[in-house]
Amino acid sequence: MIVTRFAPSPTGFLHLGHAFAALTAHDAAHEAGGRFLLRIEDLDQARARPEFETAIFEDLTWLGLEREEPVLRQSARGAAYPAALKRLNGMGLVYPCFCTRKEITEEVARAGEAPHGPEGPLYPGTCRALSKDERTERMKREPYALRLDAAKAAVQTGALSFEERGRGTIDVNPLLFGDIVLARKDMPSAYHLAVVIDDAYQDVTLVTRGDDLFAATHVQRLLQALLDLPAPAYAHHRLILDENGKKFSKRDRAATLRAMRETGITPEQIRVRLNLTSR
Repeated sequence: MIVTRFAPSPTGFLHLGHAFAALTAHDAAHEAGGRFLLRIEDLDQARARPEFETAIFEDLTWLGLEREEPVLRQSARGAAYPAALKRLNGMGLVYPCFCTRKEITEEVARAGEAPHGPEGPLYPGTCRALSKDERTERMKREPYALRLDAAKAAVQTGALSFEERGRGTIDVNPLLFGDIVLARKDMPSAYHLAVVIDDAYQDVTLVTRGDDLFAATHVQRLLQALLDLPAPAYAHHRLILDENGKKFSKRDRAATLRAMRETGITPEQIRVRLNLTSR
């Protein structure tokens, strides 16, 4: 059975890009008699708002997308992420990083030809070689992030791949994002770790999402292998762009589904605008 999910963050109102992602996931499951799930990715409690979560429910209902209950909220999954971190740490793959963004930028600038990933220069590994005693002492008094030692992780997993609909088998580059952040002192999990744990928990078999997240699959497949989690198939779809060729933003009030509903636009008109056939 195909199980898909739509996983928005309640940090703003949904826009046309979200509508396309939700409809694509729903239709992929619906066509195969599968399940469509909703997950609220609200780990960033500093930005998450109840009114935005309520609006997500209202917009999806308006689009005609039925969701299963109960809806999974990442904020209720607090125990799952530390358990995964503990396992990775036990494998010798996690280290604390005390560098600020400014310090990382300065270190990259000094390095000159720094390796780059999909999101820019990679973290140069400044804190990777700190002694155990120094790490322990600094963790008591400084903010820190927990990073994955990607090179060590790649050795442990060996060669990996994932299945992409329409493209077949894709070989994984485990070093594509470098030593990613897994969690922070004040946040139990960063995006990459949380998404693989929750996809496995929800028995997701097909991840449909925007093409801007295609590269992220490499590091997420690495984490799946390290944690012995099942690997879903993937289908990365085209992005919905505004008239200037840019992705829609939650800051663009006019592009939100809430604003469009107020103008009298119908769900069918949304499908037509997105070049989606009626279901």
